[in-house]
Amino acid sequence: MFASFRHVASVLGVRSQASIALVRRFASLPSTSLRPQSAIYVSTSTNPYFNLTLEDWLFRHYPAHAPLLLLYRDSPCVVIGRNQNPWKEVNLRVAREKNVPWIRRRSGGGTVFHDLGNTNYSIHVPRTSFDRAKTANIVVRALRALSVEGYANERNDICVGGRKVSGAAYKIVSGRAYHHGTMLISTRLDTLGDLLRVDKPTMNTRGVESVRSPVCNLVESNTRITHEAFVEAVITSFREEYDVADEPCVVEETPEYVGDEYFKSGMAELPVGVSLTDSSNLGLIASLIGFRDGIGLMDRPLSSSTSSRRGSDGET
Repeated sequence: MFASFRHVASVLGVRSQASIALVRRFASLPSTSLRPQSAIYVSTSTNPYFNLTLEDWLFRHYPAHAPLLLLYRDSPCVVIGRNQNPWKEVNLRVAREKNVPWIRRRSGGGTVFHDLGNTNYSIHVPRTSFDRAKTANIVVRALRALSVEGYANERNDICVGGRKVSGAAYKIVSGRAYHHGTMLISTRLDTLGDLLRVDKPTMNTRGVESVRSPVCNLVESNTRITHEAFVEAVITSFREEYDVADEPCVVEETPEYVGDEYFKSGMAELPVGVSLTDSSNLGLIASLIGFRDGIGLMDRPLSSSTSSRRGSDGET
């Protein structure tokens, strides 16, 4: 079987107009007229493109020496790490059937499912004081305040009773770092399983594979836990850890933000889509979907052995 460009475009939902926002790391950052106002941000938007851009904006514009916390929820979507191959991580057929988009985030780590039943947290600190265990324990203390006996494992995933309730991913640049994760509160675990169940054991790629782990929701330990309760508990734990007294800045997806050049550029960049008819984009297409030397994965003989290499949720 051969994977034609037409088939790839169909599978990945490629849109040629998105080629204007290809890879921002090779260009200067867009300008912004906005300035961060607090060390604690809570977004009321459930638009994943907005929230991931808000995270990036805060990461790049909040003072590098100071800690920051962001909390938000997204409407249903699949978010893959920057070094991952979607064909290996996402059941693209189910995603199309359920009309669930997949998005490549700017950090490393594994693939996660977002919906309104889970809450995303992002803790930003100076690179010189970045400690994965310390930031994980902020979340662990929040769970214990909610009467949930959580703990961080050796990978700094947050677990309850041997099952994972939140993975971890990181981004580190010259003077700044963040640790972010997705806390399962009452998410649709059946949908999560359907979307992330991919049976391609013989597809060898250079993408980092997710580490598969049994998961559970927090409501299995405490039925009274809600998004709002988790947000308050994490804010309290963050304040105690870093001696922060700021009141939360509640962000709505208003024209002030979505009209800002940084947000417009960032939100346009995240949807996966490049022009397959533009030869200058072929290298990017290769990196996005695992092509090697201009040859589709399905054009090569498939190995009879499954790669044992496993990526880390905490890859930078």
